[in-house]
Amino acid sequence: MSSETVHARVVEFLGTHDPSTLEPLEFLRARYDAGLAWVAYPEGLGGLGLSRSLQPEVDRLFAEAGAPSNRPEVNGIGLGMAAPTILAFGTDAQKQRFLRPLWTGEEIWCQLFSEPGAGSDLANVGTRAVRDGDGWVVNGQKVWTSGAHTARFAILVARTDPDVPKHFGLTYFLCDMSDPGVEVRPLRQITGEAEFNEVFLTDVRIPDSQRLGAEGEGWKVANATLNNERVSIGGHASAREDGMIGVVARTWRDHPAQRTPELHDRLLRLWVDAEVARLTGQRLRQKLALGQPGPEGSAMKLSFARIAQQLSGLELELLGEEGLRYSDWTMVRPDKVDMTGRDAGYRYLRAKGNSIEGGTSEILRNIVAERVLGLPAEPRTDKNRPWKELDR
Repeated sequence: MSSETVHARVVEFLGTHDPSTLEPLEFLRARYDAGLAWVAYPEGLGGLGLSRSLQPEVDRLFAEAGAPSNRPEVNGIGLGMAAPTILAFGTDAQKQRFLRPLWTGEEIWCQLFSEPGAGSDLANVGTRAVRDGDGWVVNGQKVWTSGAHTARFAILVARTDPDVPKHFGLTYFLCDMSDPGVEVRPLRQITGEAEFNEVFLTDVRIPDSQRLGAEGEGWKVANATLNNERVSIGGHASAREDGMIGVVARTWRDHPAQRTPELHDRLLRLWVDAEVARLTGQRLRQKLALGQPGPEGSAMKLSFARIAQQLSGLELELLGEEGLRYSDWTMVRPDKVDMTGRDAGYRYLRAKGNSIEGGTSEILRNIVAERVLGLPAEPRTDKNRPWKELDR
């Protein structure tokens, strides 16, 4: 299907679905059913089975018509991580049940991966899922869970077999956050807000119909999720001078008295880095559209964290004393992350989390070294030992 044909389908849809008269949710559901949600997805699942390269044009036409948004800034984990994983590994019933309300924003998603005792070693998670009839009973604790306080569902990795090596005893589930035994507690950050949470799971019952992928293949499914996540974080679509580079470039132009040759040189280097990262992100999204999220996404996310932290530090230097102001320390639980919002002090503090969330920079360097550059792997003494015998 050509770009002109897709354009005609959008125009035809808008001719029978006026966004100014329909309720937003009704409009979004109809758009999904017409295959104009994510056009690269299969027919019947919000798409038309087309190239993802057509998606920006579709989104532009809907935006120009005043169509309601499905608020991707609120449901980034659902749209960028849960949806492609469900599409790749889910049963037909799971795809039909979860993808439509996920895309429309009716159901927000979060990610239950990290744990206090596992650090950056996802394969070492200790949350247990034990078979009980036609379901599973889950007990454990998760941490650094963005948006858990607003989420209806979560993607969850739990240990189902402690007698095999750590990478082989994991299983992947779709967890209903409204079920009994799920407790969400806020984690207040250095910014003063609590966008992250810790989640306690106590005898939470998950039906086997909400297991994603085969039992024991949780590591394989989780890796697909993480590859999607790193492209989502570091390789999101953007125009030139979007994001932090745009903020700092405007600060440079607005504060001529603060300019020095050294700061000018740093800004130019970071501008080039940001532009290279933006263009690289376009290539990675093309691979993602083909269902091929690879380890290169780790390099993308690694660059994103470094550039954001260096830019936020440069911004404070350009602002001088003005950069020391912090407007509001009120404890709030936001429903989205605004990396460039509020003031410079907030941006500087919030950027510190960029090298932790979505995989620490240390772990990502190992992934790039081993899986992209082909360098020798680090020695691992725990690779073939049963998980229950490992020191923790």
